Amino acid sequence: MKALQNEKVNIKIILSALWIAVMFIYVYADIKTLFQPEIPEQIISGIMGGMTINQSFLFAAAVLMSVPPIMIILTLILKPSINRWVNIIVSFLHIILIIITRFVPAKIWYYYIYYQSIEAIIHSLIIWYAWRWPIQEKQ
Repeated sequence: MKALQNEKVNIKIILSALWIAVMFIYVYADIKTLFQPEIPEQIISGIMGGMTINQSFLFAAAVLMSVPPIMIILTLILKPSINRWVNIIVSFLHIILIIITRFVPAKIWYYYIYYQSIEAIIHSLIIWYAWRWPIQEKQ
């Protein structure tokens, strides 16, 4: 019986794929949030979850949501020694953010907890793969 060949995938590709996955999870969670009955009215009123929707709020959200696409690119182009630590630190900070948002007093829907759990798992995988980055022997 013949076995399928298991090609070793470059760590940069694995990390970039994980950043792509987490980016999609962010987008899906945000889109689903628009379907909560109270959200459209809150958006129109300019106050969502007790936060005023203004330029600062939208800029902060834009910065936060731009991290995964930037990390997709950085993971492919940075040198391994820098790349490893950037992936570990940025993912760790995202996990901290996930934990903090769990304690926001607003009602959190089950789908959002589900998405946050997947986000935390993906960020944990990013940290794990980056931590275990293969060492290349110098010749």
